[in-house]
Amino acid sequence: MNEAGSAAIDVREGGRWTLAQRLKNDVLWLLVSLALATLGRLSPRALRTVGVALGRLAHAVVWPARRIADRNVALAFPELDREARRALVARTYRTLGGYLGEAVAMLDPARVVDPLPFATGAREALDLAIAEKRGVLFASAHLGPWERVAATLVMSEVPFTAVTREAYDPRLTRLYDRLRGGRGLATLYRGAPGAAAGLLRTLRRGHVLGIPMDLASRVPSIEVPFLGRPARTPVGPARLALRTGAAVVVGVPAAREGTSELELTICRIATDDLEPGPAGERILTTRINDLLSARIRAFPEAWVWMHPRWASTATDQTTV
Repeated sequence: MNEAGSAAIDVREGGRWTLAQRLKNDVLWLLVSLALATLGRLSPRALRTVGVALGRLAHAVVWPARRIADRNVALAFPELDREARRALVARTYRTLGGYLGEAVAMLDPARVVDPLPFATGAREALDLAIAEKRGVLFASAHLGPWERVAATLVMSEVPFTAVTREAYDPRLTRLYDRLRGGRGLATLYRGAPGAAAGLLRTLRRGHVLGIPMDLASRVPSIEVPFLGRPARTPVGPARLALRTGAAVVVGVPAAREGTSELELTICRIATDDLEPGPAGERILTTRINDLLSARIRAFPEAWVWMHPRWASTATDQTTV
């Protein structure tokens, strides 16, 4: 389906579901509701175990997504043979399933969430950027337990606001609100009225604005390298940072060296040599992508390879 056709049936953009879509989405919502009602009482450890099992099941039966993951891994890691690529994809499903279980546990605001420890120098880099009082653009990715990253920042008293897109089903958006709002996380939906003003207001207050940049999306984008391949990448974050003078950092989870434990890495991206405009935006977007790519390569089993990152059009397959 082309982009125009996808937008026409996307309720986030004024479209209306067909009868078949509504039936499918109602069934999916019913399954999600039943699963949450049944599993929500389990301990976080048990939920993680269930999530891993669901990841195994999804890998086995959802073959279109698995095929996309296989192709993406082959593009990003051409040095891996077929067996190694398939093993990485299978490991990815199990890993992300486990993190899904952790996210479900976070739906209960009474449950304590263990914050990720900051990597050496990470908190200092963020504090220095905040101290400049120009706002901080926190570029991130769907890598590892990204909901826990946001919770970690909030628990650490960082003035953090996350930018996201509404789910294709408004009922799921309300579920996301419950997950994030219950942890005190402020959220800006980029399709909501006044979203642009909200982005500027956050930065002008000197706060931290978190924007994931790793997935294809129907927003103004430019083609720059990502994981070694040209990829359409949102240009809005770079444009916003250069026009406002906000500091730019990249923050994602990473495995602590020599262990399986995770920590939150935060690195400053140089912008002093860049001017607002297309040239500066391209360079800054490339710098952000380069660091995100390095982090994903170092922790590949925790990234969403089943996303159609290098598709010719940035369609949201969950709407069809």
